[in-house]
Amino acid sequence: MTESTTTIAPLTPVPVTTHTLQQALADWFAPWVQALGLTVESFSDGVVTLSLPHSDRLSRVGGMVCGQALMSAADTAMVLAIVTRLGNQRPMTTVQLNTSFLKPLSNQDALVTARIIRAGKSLVFGEIDISGARDGQSVCRASTTYALL
Repeated sequence: MTESTTTIAPLTPVPVTTHTLQQALADWFAPWVQALGLTVESFSDGVVTLSLPHSDRLSRVGGMVCGQALMSAADTAMVLAIVTRLGNQRPMTTVQLNTSFLKPLSNQDALVTARIIRAGKSLVFGEIDISGARDGQSVCRASTTYALL
């Protein structure tokens, strides 16, 4: 019996660009998260803004976007904000997501801005603001904690 060995080349960090972040949305997230239709609007070190398009599939009575869609968009945006700081080679998981809904978001797209507050060796803390894309009013605020694995 012979032993087989496999050599795994070290991962080369991929530069963060709008394209790489958009590709991460397609490659890393569950199909139902992809169905939200999120797009990367902008990013900088530790900050990402995504657009969440208004959709009847995500809305309830009166065209109000459901809270579950807003929370999913917030969680997803924070993952990408962490990528801008730590790179795409770091596995992570959500530990805590605390969400406050300030007012309904009705009949307009949303802008989801995630910002790292502190990144430590094993935990990352962040805040997310979701606002109406048309009127700029904040509709949802969230705080998050992620474990780096």
